[in-house]
Amino acid sequence: MVEDARFEDAGGRAVYLKAEAAEDLPVISALVQDAVLSAVDMTWQPQARRLAFLVNRFRWEDVEAAEARGRPYERVRSLLVLDGVMKVASQGIDRRDADAILSILSITWKPGEAPAGRVEIVLAGDGAIAAEVECLDVTLKDVTRPYVAPSHKAPVHPE
Repeated sequence: MVEDARFEDAGGRAVYLKAEAAEDLPVISALVQDAVLSAVDMTWQPQARRLAFLVNRFRWEDVEAAEARGRPYERVRSLLVLDGVMKVASQGIDRRDADAILSILSITWKPGEAPAGRVEIVLAGDGAIAAEVECLDVTLKDVTRPYVAPSHKAPVHPE
């Protein structure tokens, strides 16, 4: 029997996930919620058809363990990569402002003429990035060891 992945399954190991079907993407979206990055941490490589982000990801999968052990919350540097990207559009982002900090709220899939579609990344403060893709191909990979979250707090979202 095949079961869905759970946060607890990571067991403290580095995350390395791939979304190739619509039902895969919510897991990656949940893991990158509240990830922060600067405009210079985004790379669009048209020849390679790749859009990549180096993010500081809040480790949502570790919250219960941190609270149970009374230790600080953690973040980790991760690569969020979209492959097969044909076109990229954004709003509310000033790429010239290297000091601007962006925060990811969610990632969604809007199907088009199969297998193509659009990956939408919603940012805090009315920013957004849309990538027209040949097919859904999103990878999330932790690339550093976790470190103590500078705020020492878990992100909160008022209702």
